[in-house]
Amino acid sequence: MTFFEHQSLARRNTRVMVLLFALAVIAVVLSVDLVLGALYVWSNDQVFTLKAVPTGVYIGGAAATAALILIVSLVNVARLAEGGVAVARMVGARRVPPDTAEPLERRLRNVVEEMAIAAGMRVPEVYVMDDERAINAFAAGWDVSGAVVAVTRGTLDALTRDELQGVVAHEFSHILNGDMRLNVRMLGVLAGIVFIGSIGEFLMRSMRGSRDAKGGLVLAGLAIFIIGYLGLVFARLIKSAVARQREFLADASSVQFTRNPDGIAGALDQIRSTGAGTLIANRFAEEMSHMYFGAAVKVWLGGVFDTHPPIEERIRRVHPGFQPSAYRARRETAASPAREAAEVRPTGRRLGDLATAWGRTPVQSAALVGTVDAYKVDFAARLLSVLPAPLQETLRTPEGAGAALVALLLAGPEEAMERQLDAIAGRELAERARAAAPLARRLGAAFHLPVVDLALPALKAAPEAAKLELLAALEAVVNADRRVSLHEFAVLALVRDQLAPPAPLREQTKRISELKNEAATVLALVAHAGTRIDSAGARDAALQTAIRAGAAVLQIPETLASPAGLTLESVSAALEALRRLSLTEKNVLIKGLFAAATVDGLIRVAEAELMRLVGAVLDCPLPPLLDSLDPATLAA
Repeated sequence: MTFFEHQSLARRNTRVMVLLFALAVIAVVLSVDLVLGALYVWSNDQVFTLKAVPTGVYIGGAAATAALILIVSLVNVARLAEGGVAVARMVGARRVPPDTAEPLERRLRNVVEEMAIAAGMRVPEVYVMDDERAINAFAAGWDVSGAVVAVTRGTLDALTRDELQGVVAHEFSHILNGDMRLNVRMLGVLAGIVFIGSIGEFLMRSMRGSRDAKGGLVLAGLAIFIIGYLGLVFARLIKSAVARQREFLADASSVQFTRNPDGIAGALDQIRSTGAGTLIANRFAEEMSHMYFGAAVKVWLGGVFDTHPPIEERIRRVHPGFQPSAYRARRETAASPAREAAEVRPTGRRLGDLATAWGRTPVQSAALVGTVDAYKVDFAARLLSVLPAPLQETLRTPEGAGAALVALLLAGPEEAMERQLDAIAGRELAERARAAAPLARRLGAAFHLPVVDLALPALKAAPEAAKLELLAALEAVVNADRRVSLHEFAVLALVRDQLAPPAPLREQTKRISELKNEAATVLALVAHAGTRIDSAGARDAALQTAIRAGAAVLQIPETLASPAGLTLESVSAALEALRRLSLTEKNVLIKGLFAAATVDGLIRVAEAELMRLVGAVLDCPLPPLLDSLDPATLAA
């Protein structure tokens, strides 16, 4: 299944969850009405059967119960509007800063960064649940760009790097396959069902030991508590129905991502062999049980209510030949040594013109969205290893990360660079960018998206004023050299999008036919990047060939796609509008852009990185497209 098909399946599962939720609400409402009717009979000497209870009692009870459940659910959904960050705060997790010096936390961040770059997605925020000694983890967020990955302290302390990578890859599968959004929505919605039980528990606690306690009220509290447990049973059934098979898929994806079944199997083996288990002590363990890597709570009738398959079954599926005793005997106990950074050497040629044959159709190219495999992970690790160590350190603080992004867009000639730096209003930022320039300017376009992704976690933690200062500086730099490149368009659009305040969730239902002009603008952007003077005839002919190929797939008039009208604002506005396309339509858009970029059967570094940048803004993560090239040669 492709990224778009997985996302669509997750949304269908959302509809299944809503249906099951509605059935659960009906069952709880009927149960509450039964209790109300019994109480009415208990307190009224003239009424002896439930049928004799006035209809208004049942209607009022049903309306009040349904309203209470819906209000609690809506309040919880609203409370989770920040997505993954809100969930991490809810469980008391601590954010791991990009500049952490603690070895195990540094190792965790390195693994997350490698996996994110391999997937072409933004680096998730990383959190640790310090009070949890079990081995567990979760991913949370509303979309790919706003994801959070959290692990327990037990996971950090107990697992080797390969095992940790297996767990992180499992969580990345939930992010890329759309499970994460469904899980957060379930977390908010199901809260309303179990809330009724909390009321019953409160009534029983309040009456306990009270001389004025009435037997009927105590019984009512007990009955409501039992009804609440019924709601908990329904909640567990819903979570079990939606989550269990997705765990098998995530385990299989972990092996696909890492090409190392020992990683995920070893992590699962540690859960059963060390006694640490996966049980979570936090009071939200029940509500979040469907989100964790392993079972967070013990349940009765495990085969029916389990959100996760048995550990033995999970190991057997990902690694049928796994031998626990042999694995434990050879297993590492220490973190792997850090990789030494290789030096980035200029190649003496324009990297953007470096091209390779592209043997995929537009359909096959679009299917790359949201995919990760071991080759991509290895490429990401090698790419990170050749980033200069001083630059990597710079990217781990808000001040340094901002300076590095500005330096990334500085022009080559000294005179042009000085003009760009003079255009920056904040002199401190300008001087930091000047200091970072020697490192950043040695990197080619293939490094730009990874550098942006590594910088974003630190930048997102910066004060709002600092974010606005950085965006203003980037715009000043882009416009100061009087020749805005298409690559700069996309970099600035991505940084703008990521540093903007969180926008309200909007439904993605638009069709390309409703956004023809915007689709044409982005098509012109990609087609313009893919033409060269020596590519099969005159430049204009090559440009029109690329536009024609893309327009045919998008089913829009090719006359709408004019590179002459490209401006920073028009590209940014077009990309923002196209984010509202439905998943099916985004798939078509990506196919059309690939058709334009690869119409000559080749893909250049400039084209590949522009496609990845556009995909990043549209929340359609594209992995490295030229992973056959040695990262050490990808210098400017």
